[in-house]
Amino acid sequence: MIRQITVTAAVLAFLSAPVAAQEMEVMEIEDTDFSFEGPFGTFDQMQLQRGLQVYTEVCSACHGMKQVRIGELAEEGGPALPEDQVRAYAANLTAIDRDTGEERSATPADKFPANTGAGAPDLSLMAKARSAFHGPYGLGINQLFKGIGGPEYIHAILTKYTGETKEEAGETFYQNHAFPTGWIKMPPPLTEDLVTYQDGTPATVEQMSEDVSAFLMWAAEPKMMERKRAGFVAVLFLGLISVLLYLTNKRIWAPYKGKN
Repeated sequence: MIRQITVTAAVLAFLSAPVAAQEMEVMEIEDTDFSFEGPFGTFDQMQLQRGLQVYTEVCSACHGMKQVRIGELAEEGGPALPEDQVRAYAANLTAIDRDTGEERSATPADKFPANTGAGAPDLSLMAKARSAFHGPYGLGINQLFKGIGGPEYIHAILTKYTGETKEEAGETFYQNHAFPTGWIKMPPPLTEDLVTYQDGTPATVEQMSEDVSAFLMWAAEPKMMERKRAGFVAVLFLGLISVLLYLTNKRIWAPYKGKN
C-alpha cells in the first residue's frame, strides 16, 4: 500500500513538473534598483510625489487605498507634501461621515476611499502582499538577497504586457509575462505621456511604473524610515553593550586565569 502511494505521488510530481516549469518561465520579473532598498535606503520624496500623481490620475479609477490615512502624505519620510496641499487633495476625495453615514468631503484625518466598483483589489498593502523572488523549491533564498520583491512585482505587471489578447468565457484577457498564468484581466493601464509630471520628468511607461511602485511601497509601510533608524540605533547599542560585557568579563576573571 505504501509503495503504491509512493509511486502515485512520484507520477503526479513528474506530470506537474512541466506545468510548474512553464509557469515559472511565464513570470518575467527583474530586480529593480529602488532607492529605499537595503538597511540604509530611503524613499525618494520626488519619486513618491510622482507616484501619488500616477495613482491619483490612473490607478484610483479602479483601485482604492482604504488603509492609508491621507494626512500621512505630509509626514516626513513620505511624499512630504505641504499641509495646505494635503488639505486641498483631501477635499477632492469623499469620505463617509461616522455620525450621519452620509458622504462628505474628506479631510487629512480620513483614509483614502475604497474603490470596489471595478472589482479590483485594494492597493494599501499590495507591495507587501505580493512577492517576486523566491528560490529553489520555494525556500526563499533569493528573498534573503533581493528582498520580497513586492514593488518589483507591481513594476513588472505594469510593463510586461505584450499587446496580445484572447477571449475566454466572455471576458477579455491580456497577455502579461509577469502574471503567473501569463494572462490578466486588467488592460494595460499605462501609456507613454499618460500623465504630465510637474517636475518635468518624462512620463515613460517605465518611469511611471517605477514611481507608482515606490509610492505603493510607501503606502504599505509609511514608517519604514523610522523603523530603519530605530534598528540602526538598536544595533549600535547592542554592539556597545557586547563590547562592554566582554571587557567586564575579562576584568573580572583576569586574576584567576592561568591559575590551577
